[in-house]
Amino acid sequence: MKGNTIVLDHLGDVEAAALMVDGKLDDLLIDSDTPRPGTVYRAIADRPVKGQGGMFLKTPDGSAFLRQIKGLAPGQAILVQVTGYAEAGKAIPVTAKILFKSRYAIVTPDAPGLNISRRIKDEDTRDSLLEIAHEAMEGVGFGLILRSSCAGADAEDIADDITTMLGLARNVMEDDGTGMETLAMGDGPHLLAWRDWTDPAEVVTDDGGFETHGVLDALETAKGAHVALGGGASMYVEPTRALVAVDVNTGNDASLAAGVKANMACARLLPRALRVRGLGGQITLDLAPMPKKDRRTFESALRGAFRGDEVDTTLVGWTPLGHFELQRKRARVALAEVL
Repeated sequence: MKGNTIVLDHLGDVEAAALMVDGKLDDLLIDSDTPRPGTVYRAIADRPVKGQGGMFLKTPDGSAFLRQIKGLAPGQAILVQVTGYAEAGKAIPVTAKILFKSRYAIVTPDAPGLNISRRIKDEDTRDSLLEIAHEAMEGVGFGLILRSSCAGADAEDIADDITTMLGLARNVMEDDGTGMETLAMGDGPHLLAWRDWTDPAEVVTDDGGFETHGVLDALETAKGAHVALGGGASMYVEPTRALVAVDVNTGNDASLAAGVKANMACARLLPRALRVRGLGGQITLDLAPMPKKDRRTFESALRGAFRGDEVDTTLVGWTPLGHFELQRKRARVALAEVL
């Protein structure tokens, strides 16, 4: 099946959304009982962590960790936003830089100014969007970013989206309470799919859509570590407590040319393999043998592959043993934890 299909369904009683591209599972969003990214708390500063430049906070959902200590004192109330999913037994990761994000607009209370996505190149379109932004944000001290999805969108829909996010931002940022409280909930999978999967697609909302569109079969495959790279090559994506290990194999062909080919295929397919498995944190690649002169070509391919990925990923570099390391935000629930 060619083209994009967005399937909104449930896994048991849990809300989930799947993005199928040309019949293959390209992204997966599953709800969980942990705090959703985007949730905003009025938290209470608890205790600083010496040597880490951060502070533990008390929230309605348990302990959180903020990488900030300047200007904070135990017992002080502070507004924070959940940035990702915490590992089991660890504090919720939060930030004091709060954003209000929707399909077309991102309101930035702490960063004034009007900005248009760089992906929108047409000057006439940019001018039209600036007019909408100036009108919607007149007299408001918050900042605004108009996302690339605004290109080709209806002007009224964009204006309505800005107004909705602006109203939410005002309600939260003007809060004057003092105790712990959840001020805004993060978006669930179905709303996230509408917000972030903006390329043209068929949208399926019928019950049982996961079964009829091959999502359940793809999930069975994703539960395993094996990812075929073509030509007999493969990689194994395996999470441990400390990191995610990726092992690239060439199969029966042990030549350097086969190693380069397998590693380039790994670079191309790794973002999708991590997305659908919900994996993040430290990632170590044990690549197939290849000449050092090809390392730069591999890095360029890997950087290009992650450029189109929604989840922030940093390419750290090579280790003395010849492994390649990445650091990836924990923006998805790990598939192994929910299935």
